[in-house]
Amino acid sequence: MKTLFLLLSSIIILLLVTACGSLQKAKLDAEVDRLCAIDGGVRVYVNVTLPPDKFNKWGQVNFYRPDQGENTLGPDYIYKWDVHYYELGDSTSHGAHETVMKKDHFKVIRKSDMSLLGEVVMYHRAGGGMPGPWRTSSYHCPSQLEANEGILINRIFNRSNGAGNID
Repeated sequence: MKTLFLLLSSIIILLLVTACGSLQKAKLDAEVDRLCAIDGGVRVYVNVTLPPDKFNKWGQVNFYRPDQGENTLGPDYIYKWDVHYYELGDSTSHGAHETVMKKDHFKVIRKSDMSLLGEVVMYHRAGGGMPGPWRTSSYHCPSQLEANEGILINRIFNRSNGAGNID
């Protein structure tokens, strides 16, 4: 009888924890969608045409060095990455139930005239699941296939056909 009571108590506690986590995830996912509708996505303000030698064989700029901080795009451009945390937890080291919600904002600025060439804003929620050793759930808006820093860079920088003006 005592074992049955402990088993039922454990199940009830597990259900309550799961329900609370699901409500928190749903609330944060709705907030991610709300904020994303305001300013999420890729926006390009100025296209820059570059000579073919500035691109690799896959058509990507060959001067992109993500480990260089603000100099990620070389000496002619400023690459800014700002992160704002709305909810701060650590789901990767403390477990799937810990919740993180953040905004990533990437900007590309031309140094010569300080023109904002483009930006991408992405919102993320990670964690909020049932406690345990499994991988955390996550939610993104826009999706990572629609908006990321690589897409931004590819939309800003265009390959010239060898003739015409180069910015």
